[in-house]
Amino acid sequence: MSAPQPQNVMLFAAGFGTRMKALTKTCPKPMIPVAGRPLIDHTLDLALAMTPQNIVANLHYLPEVLAAHLAPKSVKLSHESPRVLDTGGGLRHALPLMGADPVFTANTDVIWKGANPFQVALDAWDPARMDALLVCIPSARCHGRKGPGDFSRDPQGRLHRGGDLVYGGVQILKTDDLAMIEEEVFSLNLLWNQMAQNERLFAVEYPGHWCDVGHPEGIALAEDLIANDVV
Repeated sequence: MSAPQPQNVMLFAAGFGTRMKALTKTCPKPMIPVAGRPLIDHTLDLALAMTPQNIVANLHYLPEVLAAHLAPKSVKLSHESPRVLDTGGGLRHALPLMGADPVFTANTDVIWKGANPFQVALDAWDPARMDALLVCIPSARCHGRKGPGDFSRDPQGRLHRGGDLVYGGVQILKTDDLAMIEEEVFSLNLLWNQMAQNERLFAVEYPGHWCDVGHPEGIALAEDLIANDVV
């Protein structure tokens, strides 16, 4: 029997975008233009290339703007109200809109230059060993990143906190254990910590470049990355 493959994508789009300062006063961060297109469309195109059964986006801040943009693209909408639920709570809230796990999740405030990160994850996915597989980038190939890396990887590919690897925002994740978390609002870090303790949190290294567009300076950096060849 073949191992289950992810057929659903969760796009995280509910945040307030406070690092963007005045740019998000009347515009949700995923709708900020980057290279002439809304930021979220860059990630959406990568997700669509995988021909998933469902793509779901969670909404909270200025939801009507995102809803008007995403609904015609056949993206299902998971509204979070009265409060935003963070990544873990938001994913759990959206599960009724998706099919069976595992699922892809993706941040929508980054730009990838190179291979499709969803395909990179899928090519390395081994559900017999893994409960989550995070696409990570060495800090030397990260643009606009502020602060240290997130993880290091052992020879078997298992993740440990602290190190030179930056989580790029795309992963494959089993969702069963979300039901065990009591909090309504929580980060997926809680789930990752449990998986790491069980030695089932893994990473695959992204072979290209990546840019954080969560702050104003990241827009120009991302546009340069899109326009130019990098090595």
